[in-house]
Amino acid sequence: MAQETELLEMPLESVAQANDNGGYNEDTIKVLEGLEAVRKRPAMYIGDISERGLHHLINEVVDNSIDEALAGYARNITISLHADGSCSVQDDGRGIPVGPHPVKKISTLEVVMCTLHAGGKFEKSAYKVSGGLHGVGVSCVNALSVNMHTEIRRDGKVYRQDYSRGVPQGNVREIGEAKSTGTFQRFYPDPEIFKTLEFKSDRVADRLRELAFLNPQIVIRLRDERDGRDDVYHYPGGLVDFVTYVDEGKIALMKPIMLASVFKGDDGSETPVDVCFQYNNSYNETVLSYVNNINTIEGGTHVSGFRSALTRTLNAYATKNNLVKGDKIQLTGEDFREGLTAAISVKVGEPQFEGQTKTKLGNGETESAVRSIVNDQLTAFLEQNPPIGKKIIDKAILAAEARIAARKSREMVRRKSALESSALPGKLADCSISTPEDCEIFIVEGDSAGGSAKQGRDRRFQAILPLRGKVLNVQKARLPKVLENEEIRCIFTALGVGFGEDFDITKLRYGKVILMADADVDGSHIRTLLLTFFFNYMHPLIEAGKIYIAQPPLYKLKKGKKEFYAYNDAERDEIIGRIKKESGANVEIISGEEVAAANGNTSGILISRFKGLGEMNPEQLWQTTMNTETRTILQVSIESAATASKLFETLMGDQVEPRREFIERNAQYVKNLDI
Repeated sequence: MAQETELLEMPLESVAQANDNGGYNEDTIKVLEGLEAVRKRPAMYIGDISERGLHHLINEVVDNSIDEALAGYARNITISLHADGSCSVQDDGRGIPVGPHPVKKISTLEVVMCTLHAGGKFEKSAYKVSGGLHGVGVSCVNALSVNMHTEIRRDGKVYRQDYSRGVPQGNVREIGEAKSTGTFQRFYPDPEIFKTLEFKSDRVADRLRELAFLNPQIVIRLRDERDGRDDVYHYPGGLVDFVTYVDEGKIALMKPIMLASVFKGDDGSETPVDVCFQYNNSYNETVLSYVNNINTIEGGTHVSGFRSALTRTLNAYATKNNLVKGDKIQLTGEDFREGLTAAISVKVGEPQFEGQTKTKLGNGETESAVRSIVNDQLTAFLEQNPPIGKKIIDKAILAAEARIAARKSREMVRRKSALESSALPGKLADCSISTPEDCEIFIVEGDSAGGSAKQGRDRRFQAILPLRGKVLNVQKARLPKVLENEEIRCIFTALGVGFGEDFDITKLRYGKVILMADADVDGSHIRTLLLTFFFNYMHPLIEAGKIYIAQPPLYKLKKGKKEFYAYNDAERDEIIGRIKKESGANVEIISGEEVAAANGNTSGILISRFKGLGEMNPEQLWQTTMNTETRTILQVSIESAATASKLFETLMGDQVEPRREFIERNAQYVKNLDI
């Protein structure tokens, strides 16, 4: 079926062709019809084409169902991961309209499914608030699916339309009677687009659980036909349940404090604001912020409004009730944020995000709305609950005393990072290029591995910072103790970004920060300790995609003069099979301690297992782990801040029982375990 186009909807692509005008004339301008632009540049619409982009498809479809729920028309949403690799999403909302579109003159369902920037989110009669603002969501899913079909229950009928890579495979047709309303969509991700086609149910569950916390009226079900998983997410307590969930494993100092109201602006606008927070025995702050169910991981005006109101209100309460003795201590916002866990959810009719990624809210009026509601309701709460108010102030006083004690160490770190390279850590082997975006630093476990890395690196752009032993577990330490740790101070100084309120990512001295540790239990522990440090003190580096994990090989295989490296057992077995096939005869497999005695054996495959980075000579370390043309490195990202915070507390916090339960639950997935 021919697709009608409008000029503003069609991106232009330059196509080089040889002609007398240097290849640039009327024939070189190509209009991408329909959803062809999405297939040509998928990363522009879904972020990337790896596992993250694959799962983003589910989010786009689910978000439409959530918007129906926000409008008050849906309560139940079911997400199914099917054995054939497809995913389906079903809701009991109103169902997408199927009648003729007044402008396009084809079914409205087809317009929604096959046209960019088409939907009910642009004017407010259908949806007062929405996370999907650009009308590219479900049409992008359609474009990037080898097959997709939509069934609509509406007006007592069931309608269906099928698609292949965004192209309708026939008209919308009536297929039966319906006693209810809703939308069902099933899609098969296109193998021509995505690097992986396997949905991870835990990854899907993290987002669905988050949505259920934010929308207590909704019941969300996740079914996985592949392993029989069938989970239901429904949290009538909303944000109270959310904060309680995030703080599992910590000792709460009080019950969650819930503040909620609708702020009415002078222009008649209404902004629902929900804030819940509590204090625990940790030394870190966890603030989870959302706008129209979108996780604003970089915060924004709603977060700044909450923080300023919290500081102002608690300081006023402390002064009024004479809870801070003497004038040596003045409580700051930093003191009130120690051990704080908060969830902030606002619904904004016209949200203005900073950037297409929607990670930071820019609406100034939202800051006023949150500040006003938190100030008024928290003041009333403290007046009615003086024991809780005193407990909060007492904790802030302890935090202030620790802050003052840490001032000298903080100033020393700040001074060192501001000086020239002569003040950098003595064991840092820096690079010669001075442009940070072209440089990378390897934080390496152990002096022996650091020595190999220093010899094997490309000195122009690769810096090496070797660590001696395991760094401090910052999850269980206050700032003064953190700053006393020599290895952590070396990291602070080498990177140059500072920390806390002094953190400035523009001062980062390297474009990539790569953690390189042994592929064994100790190496995993060191990586976890370092990630805990970065999560708590350099969170923006993770959000900016600056933190990476090196992937050293586990095995070296040698057949004659040829050497091969394998990064896991499956790759090792694949290489063995390939060598056997190429040799055309049975070959002996020699491994472990037998390798040294078999050096003269040219008929066998010699397999050695690397027990540490230090076992590799500089050339091997460069070839396998550091060479930008041959290496594999993993970028660290945060898909769910709530899940990440809870996981770090489980693995690195004080409570033993949650950690034991985690290990028992996940032991079956551990491979290549070295003890």
